Amino acid sequence: MIRPQRHGAPGAVLLAVAGTMLLSPMPVLSQGSGPSRSTQQRQGTAASDSHGFVSATRFGQQDGGALYAATCAGCHMPDGRGAVGAGAYPALAGNQKLEFAAYPISIVLNGFHGMPGFASQMDDRQVAEVVNWVRTNLGNNYTAEPATPEEVKAARQ
Repeated sequence: MIRPQRHGAPGAVLLAVAGTMLLSPMPVLSQGSGPSRSTQQRQGTAASDSHGFVSATRFGQQDGGALYAATCAGCHMPDGRGAVGAGAYPALAGNQKLEFAAYPISIVLNGFHGMPGFASQMDDRQVAEVVNWVRTNLGNNYTAEPATPEEVKAARQ
């Protein structure tokens, strides 16, 4: 049977080496001078990565359904029925609070209770798209007065 060594020089040496490696600066591998850039940045494209981000802080999806899947479904569930567990996630399906676009626009931008706001991760068009998608899907049929990017922009101010 192998027993773990609790005391002694070999353990101390291993910790010292590991600590030195963790504190040492990592070499930067880049071509030419200046900061390293992604392929998307070098090519000037706004394509999103496999997780839907254009950058580490911006969502790349443009379609309301895709934005819902990327940002909302994890808590409110894919069917919009909400959940209770580590927190309470209200149902968006059949939710009368979504009748007028101003309310969900405010919630998506600023957050509410435990929900984070997405003002810095989505542009005006993306917010309008996800709000309109939620208002016309998941058992909701609020088609009157859809959210517009202009309305979202005004709500940001």
